[in-house]
Amino acid sequence: MIDIHAIDTLVRGFCVGLAASITVGPVAVLCIQRTLSKSRSAGLASGAGVACADTMMAVIALFFYSMLQSSIEQYAALLRVGGGIFVIIVGVYIFFQNPVPQIRRNRAGKSSMVQDFISMFWFTLANFVVVIPYLLAFFAMFSVGAGFEESDIPSVHRGLRIITGFFGGALTWWVALTSTISLFRRRFRPRHMLAINHIAGIVISLLGVYTVLSTFINVMPHGMH
Repeated sequence: MIDIHAIDTLVRGFCVGLAASITVGPVAVLCIQRTLSKSRSAGLASGAGVACADTMMAVIALFFYSMLQSSIEQYAALLRVGGGIFVIIVGVYIFFQNPVPQIRRNRAGKSSMVQDFISMFWFTLANFVVVIPYLLAFFAMFSVGAGFEESDIPSVHRGLRIITGFFGGALTWWVALTSTISLFRRRFRPRHMLAINHIAGIVISLLGVYTVLSTFINVMPHGMH
């Protein structure tokens, strides 16, 4: 029998992992640079390092999220709106970022796939102060972890499914990005990153706008009774 709740949890985790990875910041620039200057394998190894580091931080974020679940349930609508606004701000910031100068500054030296993986893993972890609040905002947006209860053993299983889905979503983004860049590497120019930045910023901002609007729509009928 298909467990609908398990699939729903996996999908929510996957959406958070995918949405949280669609940014073209320093980490993505380095992955793309390695794909262009070295090989698709180097880009994939780098992306896998980012996905693993993000997943570790997602475990920490989910732990705090589940610990505060009772408070989160009381202020669920407010947190979703706050998370949505935070994500909109991030989306606008990404939209106006210009990664072209950074791509031109970066030069990928000779290194093995293991070194590519490890370097991006630690580089991503170094940004935990920025990443964890970002992940918490997406957890709130997608209502991840809803139903967690203290001392509820199945909640551990739900947490594992969320993290598994998260890793799958994050890895999917990096595989898709590096594969696309590799496919068009001969035609790819740094200015194309500006277009990717604009698309990523718009997508992330729309996610935030949808979260805010859908929360208000859900709350309004209750407030009218």
